[in-house]
Amino acid sequence: MLSTKRIEAARCRMLDFFKADPNYFDLIFVPNATAAIKLVAESLRDYSLRRSDESFWFGYHAAAHTSLVGARELAGSDSRCFTTDLEVYDWLGDPSMVSPHFDASRIGLFAYPAQSNMNGRRLPQDWPGELRRSTKPEHRNVYSMLDAAAYVATAPLDLSDQSNAPDFIALSFYKIFGFPDLGALIVRKEASHVLRERKYFGGGTVDMVINGITDAWHAKKQTSLHETLEDGTPAFHSIIALEPAVDVHRMLYGDMRNVSNHTSSLCQVLYDEMSRLQHYNGVSVCRIYKDPMSQYGEGKSQGPTIAFNVRNASEGWVRKSDLENLAIVNGIQLRTGGVCNPGGIAWALDLTPSEMQENYAEGLRCGNGIDELNGKPTGIVRISLGAMSNRKDVEILIHFLQLFVDRQQPSMEDSLCIKNLEKEQVANFSHGKATCASPHVLVTQLETRMQPSYAEDLTELRCPVARWFASFDHKGSYDVVGMTTRALHDV
Repeated sequence: MLSTKRIEAARCRMLDFFKADPNYFDLIFVPNATAAIKLVAESLRDYSLRRSDESFWFGYHAAAHTSLVGARELAGSDSRCFTTDLEVYDWLGDPSMVSPHFDASRIGLFAYPAQSNMNGRRLPQDWPGELRRSTKPEHRNVYSMLDAAAYVATAPLDLSDQSNAPDFIALSFYKIFGFPDLGALIVRKEASHVLRERKYFGGGTVDMVINGITDAWHAKKQTSLHETLEDGTPAFHSIIALEPAVDVHRMLYGDMRNVSNHTSSLCQVLYDEMSRLQHYNGVSVCRIYKDPMSQYGEGKSQGPTIAFNVRNASEGWVRKSDLENLAIVNGIQLRTGGVCNPGGIAWALDLTPSEMQENYAEGLRCGNGIDELNGKPTGIVRISLGAMSNRKDVEILIHFLQLFVDRQQPSMEDSLCIKNLEKEQVANFSHGKATCASPHVLVTQLETRMQPSYAEDLTELRCPVARWFASFDHKGSYDVVGMTTRALHDV
């Protein structure tokens, strides 16, 4: 069939994109990276239960996405969360120190993200190779899985050295190309046998099925791994769209190394400029949650992502929902909240498990707008740069964040006016009705390796309460933007 040939051509094209030799790797098309992770976890569970009465052992890094953490519910009860890189290295060096009673014949899965989806920190990629070369009996039946979804958006995934590659790699193509909405599971063929024991079968994955009560039977396909695991009708429109997506991407950017260098350099500028923002009293505007193991501008350890919260001059937290709404009014897209990374959020906000449970008991739910509990933020603000980001975007972001800078201490009169500010102003703002321009001074030049070539194109940013302050004549003695920030925080 023509569609089958086109699908196989796309499969080979994507293996080549990641420098994965088809003699050593297979690629299974799935809806997204989460589906790839779930497929591996379900298959390992079934494979383990066929061998014993116990599900597989699961070890995962604390920086893992929620979808990776969720695999522990299909594993045995002794799953292990490695809270630091050092714990991983300890386990690789001497697993008996971490799991003293581990059964060496048991199937296991060690999983971690190539890049934290919270703050962009990139984790070591040599762990799968170290695990495979280990002579420890406890490592003999432990496989490795890499969640590469965040990483592949702005960095080259090179699988040319199959001996050091993870056994399973989960990723999403839309994060690279924007379209199509499709994911993949890349599998080292040496590890493929553990996926073939999956109990469920769908259309297209079996050669024969017999219905019945006592004589029910089926025969799975024994050819390629992808034929065994791609259930039902393939998403052939999306799969076929991958080839022109790769062509356009290469036409625009060359290869992923160019994207990596560009985004790393750009994000270093943004990080440096955000770090410089201060209130009139020296308090930093942005609390940036940078991992001490990473360095902006160095693509091996840090991706083009910044996680942060904004503080006012009194060191109180500016509500992340207010910041997000103001960003939307000004055409800036940010991600706020827990960003599906429970371990990263706990580390960044210094939240203990008991504090997180208390927050849940007090009503905190995913996306419900509770921004602060017990003096701590409940989530973060995340900025992510990509292949299409440019210097103007960085200037606009810094221009926007300057809305939250308190440049001068307000008088007692102004403080009282702010506290009496009608909540209607913020209500209108949150529905996108604000129209008044901020009197904030335009950014004309960033201090870090950047030319001021875009300042004349910057549009005045809008602030929902600026028109209230416009009715007062302060004769230029007060900065409306700084007072606006406090108003957003206090009302």
